[in-house]
Amino acid sequence: MTILVTGATGRIGRQVVQQLIHRGAHVRVLVRDPAKADFPAGVDVVQGDLLDVDALRTAFAGVRTLFLLNAVAADEFTQALITLNVARQSGVERVVYLSVIHADRFVNVPHFAVKSGAERMIEQMGFSATILRPAYFIDNELTIKDVVLDHGVYPMPIGGKGLAMVDSRDIAEVAAIELIRRDQAPGKLPVETINLVGPDTLTGSDVAAIWSDVLGRPIVYGGDDPAGFEQNLANFMPKWMAYEMRLMAERFVSDGMIPEAGDVARLTGILGRPLHTYRGFAAGIATAADQA
Repeated sequence: MTILVTGATGRIGRQVVQQLIHRGAHVRVLVRDPAKADFPAGVDVVQGDLLDVDALRTAFAGVRTLFLLNAVAADEFTQALITLNVARQSGVERVVYLSVIHADRFVNVPHFAVKSGAERMIEQMGFSATILRPAYFIDNELTIKDVVLDHGVYPMPIGGKGLAMVDSRDIAEVAAIELIRRDQAPGKLPVETINLVGPDTLTGSDVAAIWSDVLGRPIVYGGDDPAGFEQNLANFMPKWMAYEMRLMAERFVSDGMIPEAGDVARLTGILGRPLHTYRGFAAGIATAADQA
């Protein structure tokens, strides 16, 4: 059967498509702009978005399994609810949903609350589903690497409790494995939740120390200042989104993103290899900077 991937032109979705193709799956993607859909031959491309009901119905024709990824947006919850309703009415039985770790706890953060609501809907609608709950993406740090390299400051206010940062490659590979497992199962499987975490739970000071080590010069942690973080973000994103990022940073500081016992072992078992590390990411950035 065909597996439909949403969010397929983004960082995670594109890698999910690649992982599925590598494993011999038949893949269809739903994209707003087909001009950006540079996918391998054999991938079906449907133009539309998660609020375009006609496009969703077209995309779901002949599909049994859905990878649902919808990014932070003002109408994110509506997107999720419409997509899941149309999927169910179209005969889709199996879902892998990209949620977020602690979605049920960080309920004051809008996109966490959205994902918690979508999780409940998936369960109550009777889908055979895997809920993937990633922690903070290591790849997010690409947006601040120049601050680290040029100013000697790690600016993300991630606090002192620690974040179990996870690499997008690990997220995408686990997603593909779960999609194929669901799609090929002879019958309905129970709903499962998997925390997607990295091998290390790192504080702001820990991350600054890693950068200092790989760069060979002091990098300082910019401190726990979610309000300042909001002010900086508001210069280049909508103010509602900057405020939401502040709320998330406040929960980083107060709670952290802490894995549960056994999360790392479970993921290494699924992948059959070690998880990618933050140090490896930082070392790659440092090497590229030296070669530039």
